[in-house]
Amino acid sequence: MSDPDILGGEPVFAGTRVPIKNLTDYLEGGDTLDTFLDHFPSVRREQAVAFLEAAREHLAAVAATAAE
Repeated sequence: MSDPDILGGEPVFAGTRVPIKNLTDYLEGGDTLDTFLDHFPSVRREQAVAFLEAAREHLAAVAATAAE
């Protein structure tokens, strides 16, 4: 979700002020999803998992298109 009035329009998890980038930063840093969720309790596990699944599907589609 992106709203110009929340964090300058940076995508955040719906109903929170937690940028989605925080999740990717945590995972890139070697932290687990559980660690992220412990540090950002306003984000529901279902939200984080849905984002990760959407990202995986997007990357698979990009890879398939590139392979054509």
